[in-house]
Amino acid sequence: MSVVTRCDWATTGPMIEYHDQQWGVPVRDDRTLFEMLVLEGAQAGLSWETVLRKREGYRAALDDFDPRAIAEYGQDRVDQLLLDPGIVRNRRKVESCVQNARQFLRVQEEWGSFSEYLWEFVGGQPVVNVWTRMEQVPANTSLSDRLSKNLRRRGFKFVGPTICYAYLQSTGLVNDHLVTCFRYEQIAGKPAHREIIPEINPQTS
Repeated sequence: MSVVTRCDWATTGPMIEYHDQQWGVPVRDDRTLFEMLVLEGAQAGLSWETVLRKREGYRAALDDFDPRAIAEYGQDRVDQLLLDPGIVRNRRKVESCVQNARQFLRVQEEWGSFSEYLWEFVGGQPVVNVWTRMEQVPANTSLSDRLSKNLRRRGFKFVGPTICYAYLQSTGLVNDHLVTCFRYEQIAGKPAHREIIPEINPQTS
């Protein structure tokens, strides 16, 4: 029986499933990009596995991550959400969902889609790294710093450089699977080598 080699962090059921099916796969669908923005923000101070286990709870509580619906939430709805055990019940995080939905819609209006805005940071193509050990994978980079600054200028919350780097990894703008991981070449579509991606920084309006 052949042994499947994965990134070191994929050790439990939910994490293995997420790693094998979603992590690092390029995402260009706006609804999914918004979903991951919410979930990555919810992770702050928690484990990713904790957030993954609440993912369905978030979908049920937040109108299946529809930013147009969430942007209309008022204080009463926020207070209701803070009683929902299916999500992370942190007021600042819940309120950030509403704030970020509103800013997300503004980016869509400006760029045509959030995807167009986001992918411009990497010139439209994923950054493919060549890590051989988990210790080499950074917590943040100049790319995530630039994205974080741009999002914060636009009024987004819970979008610090480390959260933004996790977001870039999860949505496939950055392929940080180890080169020994079976998913590396499946996603990259080619053997391991370093790609040079031009640095592009979309300007705020």
